[in-house]
Amino acid sequence: MLKTQEISINVGPQHPSTHGVFRIILKLDGETIVDAEPVVGYLHRGIEKLAEDRTYTQVIPYTDRMDYLGAMSYNLGYVQAIEKLMGIEVPERAEFIRVIATELSRIASHHVFLASMSLDMGSYTGWMYPFRDRELVLELLEMLTGSRMTFSFMRIGGVADDLPEGFIEKAKEYLPKILDGVDEEEGLLAGNEIFLARTKGLAPVSVEKALAWGWGGVNLRASGYKFDLRKNRPYSVYDRFEFDIPTGANGDCWDRFYLRLAEIRQSVKIIEQALEMIPEGPIMAKVPKVIKPPVGEVYHEVEAPKGILGYYVVSDGSTKPYRMHVRRPSFINIGMLKELLIGTKLADFITIFASIDVVLGDVDC
Repeated sequence: MLKTQEISINVGPQHPSTHGVFRIILKLDGETIVDAEPVVGYLHRGIEKLAEDRTYTQVIPYTDRMDYLGAMSYNLGYVQAIEKLMGIEVPERAEFIRVIATELSRIASHHVFLASMSLDMGSYTGWMYPFRDRELVLELLEMLTGSRMTFSFMRIGGVADDLPEGFIEKAKEYLPKILDGVDEEEGLLAGNEIFLARTKGLAPVSVEKALAWGWGGVNLRASGYKFDLRKNRPYSVYDRFEFDIPTGANGDCWDRFYLRLAEIRQSVKIIEQALEMIPEGPIMAKVPKVIKPPVGEVYHEVEAPKGILGYYVVSDGSTKPYRMHVRRPSFINIGMLKELLIGTKLADFITIFASIDVVLGDVDC
C-alpha cells in the first residue's frame, strides 16, 4: 500500500526571495502548503530601546534604518510626533519640501517592490525597468539630501536644508520620464499571460479580513477599501493637493502589484503640484537648541509606502524619550502571511510573500 507523509522545509533566513533575513518553516502535503510558521527577529536591533538613551534629535537617524527603502516617511512621522508633543508650527516652505521628499521616497520604494516581485517570479526584465527609473528618483533625493537611502533629512521644526539650485528644473525634467517608465512597466507585465496567471486570484484578502489584521496603506486599498491618511486625516500640507486614491477589487496578488503602479502616478501628480505651489520663506521653525518636550505622551501616524506608520512617544520632560514604540507596517503586513499561505501551492509562496511588501528592517525594529 502506498504511504504518503507531510514534510517540512525551511526557507531562509538567508534566501533571495525573503528580502532580508526572514525564516519560514513550511509544512507540505505534496505541493500544497498545509501549515506555515514565520520566524522573525534575525534583524532586531533594539531601536525602540536605543531611543531611550538618545536625545530627541539623535533618534532621527535611527528612523531611517527601519524601512530603509521608504525612509523619508519614517523621518517625517517621527519629527511630526515630537512637533505635536511640543506644539511646534512648521514653516510652509518646509512642509512643501517634506511632501516632495516623502513622495519621491514613496516612488522609490514602490519601484523596488515592482522590481523585486517581478524578479521573484522569474522576470529579469521586469526587474530592470523599475530599477532604471528608481535611479532618477534617487538622483533627485541625493541632490536634495546628499544621500540615496538613509537621509536623516527631517528636523524637529523643519528640514535640514532648502531645495538646492536647479532642483525644481531637474525634477520637472525627470517626472515625465518616471511616468513614461511606469507606462513601460505596466505594458511589460499587465499583458503578460504568465504573470497574470500567477497573480490574479491568488491569495485574495477581503476588506473585513484586512481590517481585522490591521492592514493599512496599499494592501488595504487593494482589497477595495478607500482609505488613505493623506486624504482622510490630512497632515502636513497634503490637503492642498488634488490626487486620487486608487483601489483594487479582489485584494489578490495582482491588485497589490498593480496598485503600486497606480500610486506612483499619483505621487508624481502631488510632486508636480508641490513644485508649482511651493512658497518662499524659512525652512525651520524657531525651536530650542535643546529639545525638551513637556511631560506627556503623543501618538502620530502617517501614510508610509507600506502602510500606516505610527509613533508613540512618552516624554518625562527630559532631553530623551522616556519610551518610544513604532507601529511598523511591515510587521503588521507579515502577520497574515500564514493564513494567506495555507492551501496554496509551494510555487506560489514566493509570489504571495512578495505581494505583501515587507522590509525586514521594518519587521524587526
